[in-house]
Amino acid sequence: MCIGFPMTILEGDAFEALCERRGETQRVSMLLLGAQPAGAKVLVHLDSAVRLLDDLEAQQIDDALDAVQEALTGKNVDHRFADLVDREPQLPDFLRQ
Repeated sequence: MCIGFPMTILEGDAFEALCERRGETQRVSMLLLGAQPAGAKVLVHLDSAVRLLDDLEAQQIDDALDAVQEALTGKNVDHRFADLVDREPQLPDFLRQ
């Protein structure tokens, strides 16, 4: 299983970008997305940017990853999923009968 991490582009071109996540930087391949402006958020798998993210989706992914870390130490993670607490899960339209 691969886990993707949201990262913010600091600078780059159509081939490679310097990206940042929580104070750490790394070089990321941009071959799948092409050049993106500084400040753009991308989902990174195995050192490759695979798609663009908006701020909300990047935060939701970070919250889910933080929740996994907290759950492993026995902490309550409900606050990480405020949009899901106190409601029934919903199937996507294409799965509803």
